[in-house]
Amino acid sequence: MAVNWSASEKTSGGPDLAGDSLLNQGFRGIFRYRLQPWYDGLEDPAAAQQAVLERLLSDYARTAYGREHGAAEVRTIADYRRAFPVVTYADLEPLIRRVTAGETSLLLPEPPVAWGMTRGTTGQSKSVPITSTDLEMRAAGSRVLLNYVLRSGRDDVLQGACLNLNYPAQVDTVQMGGREVPRGYSSGIYARYNAERSNLWLVPVQEEIDALGGRDSEADWRSRFALVYERAREESVTMCIGVTQTMLRFARFLPHRYGLYPKDVWRMQLLGCTSIAGIHSKYKPALRALYGPVEVLEIYGATEGIFAQQLDERPYVVPNYDLFFFEVDTGREVKMLHEMRRGEIGSLVVSTPVFPRYRIGDLVRCFGAPYYRCIGRERPLARLRYALERLIHWG
Repeated sequence: MAVNWSASEKTSGGPDLAGDSLLNQGFRGIFRYRLQPWYDGLEDPAAAQQAVLERLLSDYARTAYGREHGAAEVRTIADYRRAFPVVTYADLEPLIRRVTAGETSLLLPEPPVAWGMTRGTTGQSKSVPITSTDLEMRAAGSRVLLNYVLRSGRDDVLQGACLNLNYPAQVDTVQMGGREVPRGYSSGIYARYNAERSNLWLVPVQEEIDALGGRDSEADWRSRFALVYERAREESVTMCIGVTQTMLRFARFLPHRYGLYPKDVWRMQLLGCTSIAGIHSKYKPALRALYGPVEVLEIYGATEGIFAQQLDERPYVVPNYDLFFFEVDTGREVKMLHEMRRGEIGSLVVSTPVFPRYRIGDLVRCFGAPYYRCIGRERPLARLRYALERLIHWG
């Protein structure tokens, strides 16, 4: 999003549009240009996935792991499946530790610019290297916002601030071959990068969040939330994009500390929600009760990347076929994600610039291409639990 307002404008309510619409000023073409690769991938997912595979293989061939598996000789999807095994984080962890120690080319075609860390709330805590190419792809998180503006015409959402409830982008550093590489939580890294790349008006800025430290205690979150409220209470906040659980946590903090709910302080239009299954079926009613009559839009992402986002009013996400290579293990076969049938459930296998054929540990369900939903982590009885929750929440 190329809204180039100055720093002074950011602190005084955004750009001065003199009553004109961003879309009327020609931004519609810019937004569509940014979104067109996503739209094209949805029109022809097979072609988009073949192009992504070729690009990824070119990068894999520059790594020791890729050479070991013959990346330079792979031509087809069938070749790729024969040459590269499906792996988990545990399988790759010995290589990741060596990368951390400075052996970058074992797994990466370029040096990491950051390390993303997970909270470990859904299992094993992970540390994931992020390259420049990888980071650029994570800008896909802005697609849900730009697409919303185009389809709704509500460009006034861009004239306000984005409430920053994200985790710290830098908690510590990783020593790699004589240089320090920052390590932090992916939500904060995304927020900082997208704000810098798109001139998104974050309140507070990510550096202020980072300055409070990276601890995850209740007292530390109270300090972060107090900072957010003090910085943003007089600003025109129109949206919040980030971790759903943190949005709910903040909304319950405010009445205890200040006697107010978010809807009493700001007139938000949009919540871009991620990091948990059941956003529309389980959490949307609570979010709208706390934040007001907002548009709740889902983003499906993880520390490893931003993989899909909501396209329209239907409560599903649509993959970024132009960026990542998606397969799914249904238990009977491994197939392309776009080949799933309506009602089919499988374990997502995604190839990223860093991880080839990576079983991320999420179960996805097809609601008729191109619509999908992450239904939860791949655990015993997960499918039965989903069926019961679907019965309870959807009837």
